[in-house]
Amino acid sequence: MNNSAPISRVALKKITPDVSAAMGSLHAAAVSAAQDAKVEPEILELIRIRASQINGCAFCIDMHTKDARAAGETEQRVHALNAWRETPFYTGRERAALALTEAVTLVHDGRVPDAVYAEAAEVFDEAQVAALIWAATVINAYNRIAIATRMVPGGYQPAPKN
Repeated sequence: MNNSAPISRVALKKITPDVSAAMGSLHAAAVSAAQDAKVEPEILELIRIRASQINGCAFCIDMHTKDARAAGETEQRVHALNAWRETPFYTGRERAALALTEAVTLVHDGRVPDAVYAEAAEVFDEAQVAALIWAATVINAYNRIAIATRMVPGGYQPAPKN
């Protein structure tokens, strides 16, 4: 067992501010695309939470469950998200978005299956499917950043509602 103190990790925003800003711009563009395509904000938070669960990103799970709750998401749906297939709590659109998110997140397990893509395409138009793919891609990138730099969960608080 290793009892040594954890090593300090790089502060990406400080060391590579231009890249960090570009990542922020990508996130903002993905959110804008989802808004323009009229993807429900609740679906975007479910995507962020589910991908973060799969990736084991404690920081992002903490952040996005708080954001979801602040936006009115129920405790029941947040807690059951890890087992969404076994519950009646999610709509058909949400289920299609979650399946697509899982496939994008676990792309190394066999790509995005045609059946998963077709299910999403049945309930979302092309602009919405594109927005879902971008949302899943961005949160997966953020998960990897938070995990690699060992961002500490617990301190994040959602912005106050206007």
